[in-house]
Amino acid sequence: MSKNDKKLDQAARAAWMYYVGGQTQHEIAEALGVSRQVAQRLVASAIESGLVSVHISHSVGHCMALEAKLRETYGLSLCQVVPAQGMSKTGLLHAIAVAGAEVMAQFIRREPPTIIGVGSGRTLKAAIDELDDVNCPQHSSVSLIGAIAADGSCTRYDVPLLMAEKTQGRYFILPAPLFADSEQDRESWCNHRIYRTVSEKASQADVTFTGIGTIAADCPLHQDGFLTLEQIEKLTASGAVGEMVGHFMGADGQRIDSELNARLTSVSLVSKPDKPVIALAGGEEKHRAIRAALKGGWISGLVTDELSAMAILE
Repeated sequence: MSKNDKKLDQAARAAWMYYVGGQTQHEIAEALGVSRQVAQRLVASAIESGLVSVHISHSVGHCMALEAKLRETYGLSLCQVVPAQGMSKTGLLHAIAVAGAEVMAQFIRREPPTIIGVGSGRTLKAAIDELDDVNCPQHSSVSLIGAIAADGSCTRYDVPLLMAEKTQGRYFILPAPLFADSEQDRESWCNHRIYRTVSEKASQADVTFTGIGTIAADCPLHQDGFLTLEQIEKLTASGAVGEMVGHFMGADGQRIDSELNARLTSVSLVSKPDKPVIALAGGEEKHRAIRAALKGGWISGLVTDELSAMAILE
């Protein structure tokens, strides 16, 4: 046996012990009579020589295939799908939040000053909660949505503030109710100098994170007092299946014609955005809403779950 053959044989043996036998590099070193550093190099050599072939049969492999299909079908620049089989609703949303936090961290850890547009939603809030605190005072978090309800109360999901607290950066609130009392009232809110300043900053966001909401009697916009049950029923009758920062979408992804549109103070949505707009959403009740956001081209990135991805692609 040549010297090279012996080296490959030893590399293959080390790789087998590591990947199949589950042994540590220290245990491999002792078994082969080499140093730990040599054992580490043998495992690396086995990979470089093509002796190790990895086949993922776990559900993560299926998730990766779904990610590729979603990217191809909807032209997404970013997609992450988390395993869902056998998970409770609470566990599923937590998994999406953790994955969403990992995606957020990729942008937050950048050195150049970054404007982070932040929408709303429970899953989005949960993802920001999962973020580690970072000292990035050069970043700014700007709200895309008015957080004041009809009775003057504010949403419990003031996620732009949470983002700013995580990054130690500045926080810009959109000073307006989500829906003004009238079209004329909206003009008054939106023409205020501070509103114009914040909305202009939001339009310059380098990356935007948002949730995708449903339209139903138990949806967050109704629970938090932003929409009445009568308004929900009218929207449903008009074909609304979802919303993003108060912009209502039909099943085809197009905006729904509603009298509420003329009173909405949120920052405008742009179809096929040229900067990343990443949505975090999942769960059975959101399948139609997520599909609508994708069909309308309102998002360029998505973090969701395996079952939602399968339903969206059907």
